[in-house]
Amino acid sequence: MKAIQITEFGGPDVMQLVDLDVPTPGAGQELINVSAIGINYADTHQTENSYLFPQKLPLIPGVEVVGTTPAGVRVLAIVEAGGYAQQVTTHSAMMIPVLDGVTDEQALCMLVQGSTAWHILKTFGHVKPGETVVVHAAAGGVGTIAIQLAKMWGAKVIAVASSESKRALATSLGADAVVDSTLENLGEAIRAANGGKRVNLILEMVGGKTFDDSLEILAPFGRLVTYGMASRVAPTMIQPASLMGGSKTITGFWLQHCFGKKELMNDVIEQLFALVVEGKLKPVIGATYPLSQAVSAHNALRSRETTGKITLDPKA
Repeated sequence: MKAIQITEFGGPDVMQLVDLDVPTPGAGQELINVSAIGINYADTHQTENSYLFPQKLPLIPGVEVVGTTPAGVRVLAIVEAGGYAQQVTTHSAMMIPVLDGVTDEQALCMLVQGSTAWHILKTFGHVKPGETVVVHAAAGGVGTIAIQLAKMWGAKVIAVASSESKRALATSLGADAVVDSTLENLGEAIRAANGGKRVNLILEMVGGKTFDDSLEILAPFGRLVTYGMASRVAPTMIQPASLMGGSKTITGFWLQHCFGKKELMNDVIEQLFALVVEGKLKPVIGATYPLSQAVSAHNALRSRETTGKITLDPKA
């Protein structure tokens, strides 16, 4: 089978297209013939060994695929490693049947990005009707879904993105206001978009100054949920007294802690699938690259050129 493998850590160029043996399922596992592969920002950290836990070489990146089981069931599946391949193995508990009416690419939008948006808004963000939610990286995979869910749940949404076209996309998805993420006075611009008021909930995955500016504009009892650091720049160290003085909460979220928990993954994704079928949630597919062009896909993602979900076609 064809797969993308790395034998040394580094940037996208370390990924190589290789021929490997078809993996053998272990106890409780099934072999999946892959029809579509999801790319996530975390995959770019895998290749660098800068992820939240150490990676081991040789490594096939990727954690999510859509494919068919030996019984012919189309499933969305989480894999521990090895997603960038034409065939993968995974435990039966990590597979979710895909509803008719949901395409492979739409299904991939829901596993990492959709469930992350759901949890950072509801499970950790505790969003309430009438609150103001700031969505950073609003044109990305998580952002495009978070805008729609936040509006569905009665919030006002301020979308933050780096280009006019990305901000236009956010507006088309229902954002009430948009802000240019490249502005030096980003915090002031977000408050201005909220009528000069502080905000209730911020979804933050950029890091660095974006995190710092965001924390400054939280209202009392406001929540900032951090779920990434795309800039690869750490925020300023936080003094606990500053949180106490502002009655602010910072929460970290890592989707891996939901894996294998039916109520946190399967049940959530099934609800997201239903919203797609009903036409209430519109997944944004940014681009599909051939498996052989995984390097180009990673370069595009890291350069912040992309919108929505990026996928790989294992047949090309």
